[in-house]
Amino acid sequence: KSMRIKVLGAAAGGGYPQWNCNHPNSRRARSSDPAAQQRTQSSIAVSVDGDHWFLFNASPDLRQQINENDVLHPREGLRHSPIQGVVLTNADVDHIAGLLNLRESQPLRLYGTNKVLDVLQGNSVFNVLNPKFVERIPLSLDVPLQLQLPNGVATGLVVVPFAVPGKIALWLEEKNKDVALAAVGEDTIALEIRNANQEIQFFYIPGCAEMTDDLADRLRGAPLVFFDGTLWRDDEMIRDDVGVKTGKRMGHMSMSGDDGSIAAFDSLRVKRKVFIHINTTNPVLLEDSDQRKFSTKAGWEVSYDGMEINL
Repeated sequence: KSMRIKVLGAAAGGGYPQWNCNHPNSRRARSSDPAAQQRTQSSIAVSVDGDHWFLFNASPDLRQQINENDVLHPREGLRHSPIQGVVLTNADVDHIAGLLNLRESQPLRLYGTNKVLDVLQGNSVFNVLNPKFVERIPLSLDVPLQLQLPNGVATGLVVVPFAVPGKIALWLEEKNKDVALAAVGEDTIALEIRNANQEIQFFYIPGCAEMTDDLADRLRGAPLVFFDGTLWRDDEMIRDDVGVKTGKRMGHMSMSGDDGSIAAFDSLRVKRKVFIHINTTNPVLLEDSDQRKFSTKAGWEVSYDGMEINL
């Protein structure tokens, strides 16, 4: 069996173009410029048999993403979905709001760390996912877990959740508390994906605040890594006058610079490197930009909605 990965959405929170953004990047995307392809908010779908699919994060754009990907369309009877479950990497709005689209008493499995499941538990709007049909299953850090269909059948798709440096979701920040920008815990996880034989297939890391030695060791020689591509440079939103926060303040490492992801991956011999979760201001979205040329030369691909990778 070959594993199939479909990129449902490649952009960061807000999508590309973001609804209220009039930055030159976003203007180009709105004008249907072929070199500035529009993207929805980040999520991928993974399958080992082509019939049963698991979403990694549920983007606010999920309804549109389902419509645009026929592998996710109902096929049998009057009520059906190939979507068997959702694996959450954090509690950011751009990763959990899409759960509200899955509210039609459809059997699903919902996987997340206890911290993230507690967030859902504490917000009663998520009870629209009828607990009779949607089982919530906790992920334990560094413990391999084989994803199961709602009927309990094992899929041969194994996830190993592990902590990466990150930040609590913006909407959970408390006004008067210091926010740890690169805390390692259950707030932000990455996923190592294995097949039924426990062979590593790829890594999914849509949010990461810095490259630690532990993370570098884990990724060295990997066949495929999807990695946080939020900003090109840390102060990009401030320089472009569309925000007040640095990438670090948002819990993201930038692509460029000595401490950026392109430099950090240079020596890791990862066979295929793909940026995902790309902010509307990031010039790498523009196929004719110098930044795109630079990242391509460094061996990176920039993901786009509809991209498919078969392993």
